[in-house]
Amino acid sequence: MYRLLVVDDEKEICNLIQKYASFEGNEVFTASNGMDAVEMCRSNRFDLIVMDVMMPELDGFSAVAMIRKFSNTPVIMLSARGEEYDRIHGFEIGVDDYVVKPFSPRELMLRINAVLNRTAQSAVSESSGEPQNEHETYEYKGLLIDFTARTVTVDEERIDLSPKEYELLFYLVKNRGIALTRDKLLSDIWGYDFYGVDRTLDTHIKLLRKKLGSYASCIVTLRGVGYRFEET
Repeated sequence: MYRLLVVDDEKEICNLIQKYASFEGNEVFTASNGMDAVEMCRSNRFDLIVMDVMMPELDGFSAVAMIRKFSNTPVIMLSARGEEYDRIHGFEIGVDDYVVKPFSPRELMLRINAVLNRTAQSAVSESSGEPQNEHETYEYKGLLIDFTARTVTVDEERIDLSPKEYELLFYLVKNRGIALTRDKLLSDIWGYDFYGVDRTLDTHIKLLRKKLGSYASCIVTLRGVGYRFEET
């Protein structure tokens, strides 16, 4: 059983998500504004938060930024707005996924379960007690990636990446020279088989390219297919 916190000022949305999540055996708590959500997260442990963007007292983005100061609980954002700016801002503050309203409850549950499963697998891996290998690194000109330490350096300057940006870049680099389809990237990085139009991958690629600076061209767009990392 997982403990979920659903934050939305629309009671109908909270009830709908609670119904589906409870049916799958999860314990669901609700809040109607960002400030209450922050206080609940300070005094309770949750496995995942579903957070609306537009709410009274404290909006979802501000609430997540405050929560990130003391907790790394995964967050899925809900928004009636699908503008790229909103997605980019959400991912930059550490949001794990972004769902635009109106949404399919079944699709939302797929995304929730994908994030929960990925988090659980990561926790098992970290607590396995297996000895760590020597630092695994990749270096290309002024680009240095330390997979073990989870650090990326561009021309001797450390760059900060979100957890999902790290995962995506590491995956691309470890599979460099290979054409990776959008479906495969979504499945292996986000953990679900997605159907329909989704901009999550494209937004993360855009953020990665911006942070890689002169090495942005190493992430090559394969029109109609996906992406490939190559030494240009």
